Amino acid sequence: MSIHTSQPSSSSDEKLRVDGEQDPSCPVVSDDGLVYSEAHHIHAPVLSPAQERALWWKIDWRFMPIVTLLYLCSFLDRSNIGNAKLQGLASQLDLNGNKYNIALTMYFVSFNVFSIPANLVIKRLRPSRWLSSIAVVWGIITTLQGLAKTYPQLVGVRICLGVFEAGLGCGVYYTLSLWYPRYMLQTRIAIFWAGATFAGAFSGLLAYGISFMSGTGGLLGWSWIFIIEGLFTVAVGIIAYFVLPDLPGTADFLTTEERAYVIHRKKYDNSSVGEEEHFEWRHVKEALLDWQVWALSCIHATISTPVYGIAFFLPTIINGFGFNTAISQLLTVPVYLVAVIMVVVLAVWADRAHMRSPFIFLGLTLAAIGYGINISTAPIGVKYFGTFLTAIGGYSAFPATISWVPNNVSGHYKRAVALGHVVIFGNIGGIIGGNVFRLQDQPRFLLGNGLELLFIGIGLVLTPSVALTYRRINKGRDEQALEAHKRGVKYAPEDIRRLGDRAPDFRYTL
Repeated sequence: MSIHTSQPSSSSDEKLRVDGEQDPSCPVVSDDGLVYSEAHHIHAPVLSPAQERALWWKIDWRFMPIVTLLYLCSFLDRSNIGNAKLQGLASQLDLNGNKYNIALTMYFVSFNVFSIPANLVIKRLRPSRWLSSIAVVWGIITTLQGLAKTYPQLVGVRICLGVFEAGLGCGVYYTLSLWYPRYMLQTRIAIFWAGATFAGAFSGLLAYGISFMSGTGGLLGWSWIFIIEGLFTVAVGIIAYFVLPDLPGTADFLTTEERAYVIHRKKYDNSSVGEEEHFEWRHVKEALLDWQVWALSCIHATISTPVYGIAFFLPTIINGFGFNTAISQLLTVPVYLVAVIMVVVLAVWADRAHMRSPFIFLGLTLAAIGYGINISTAPIGVKYFGTFLTAIGGYSAFPATISWVPNNVSGHYKRAVALGHVVIFGNIGGIIGGNVFRLQDQPRFLLGNGLELLFIGIGLVLTPSVALTYRRINKGRDEQALEAHKRGVKYAPEDIRRLGDRAPDFRYTL
């Protein structure tokens, strides 16, 4: 590392100086797409609080509705198999034993293989093209799922579905991290994630309505669930191509001054000299060897396991209370609607508090209480209330862990790999959550509820442990910064950028 005893001058490779001024010696094309001509000085505009709010609202309204709708389709298409199961899928395809669970598992296997590669190409291929294209393809695959006639065909379609859905979630998380500052991120991820939460409610209502089509065209109700929802995804994917923005510097719905402000605000959000934007293979290595990436991935797995348990089996769990199929589908709706509201409320609170770990801990605690109620011999009404706590806790903790990653991992491509890694661990939780609720365990589902409580307990230990580690590192860097200031030591900007989240001026979010 280069160390100087005087204030270093800005290095020639910086796109923008800390004060927003470009080096006039040469033209610069930034990774965000803005071109700065020779001898042209760009200063980040100074916006009033009202102007800044208006700008972020403008970005939100262009970005969030379409990505939330895409994720609603994604979660609907991966989890509607739970609704289809109650509408005749299991009986017609003879899904006896653990065949249904294997079909769920194979989706996550293919998803995990392609998560990190998908996140490495999205910036180069452009989010609007990449995300819309994979949505159209997986929508077609979902439709074909409704035409499956045998168990092997169902498994094959689930594998293909996982391949193409792999790029959406972590791709949007990564794209959001290129647009929004760190303490605006969880709210947006929560709104995006609310699409998955709302998919649970929408799925139950839609499945109930589609069930009346059973027999149409010689197909049972479960086939029409896949066909109609798959065609809806195809339509949304086509719309996304024309609506979804790419990176801040190429956003034609913003003025030049607005683009410069967003780029400058994000570039220096967690570093005095910006972060690395170009790809190098060392970024992959650094992410895979970073202790915090593994720790946050493990925490995410302890959250996604109970979340996917609810997503795949809530209709079955409620059906185990003694309700018929139609009523079971409808009773899932209030659970998800309440969860949607609480996900967004807790995310706004977390961003304003500039904290993540307390909200993860709170979510895990609520989920533990909910699963504890459902493993007990409590009355049906109390158990139904327990499903609300489980959904609120699990679904609200999910965006907190996802936003914790870009908050604490610096560098565009290191962050992309880290997010892909965390999503993979989340899907491992999905594999577990998709295999622990067995029909023979009704109505208490001792195995399923018990294992969910085990994973939640691990999360309740890991979360404060990681937060305390972050606090210790931050304190050490504060002390080092004070000592460096006393000695007049300055670090070269290129060295600070290269160090990323290990730089002396980087502070972790707790």
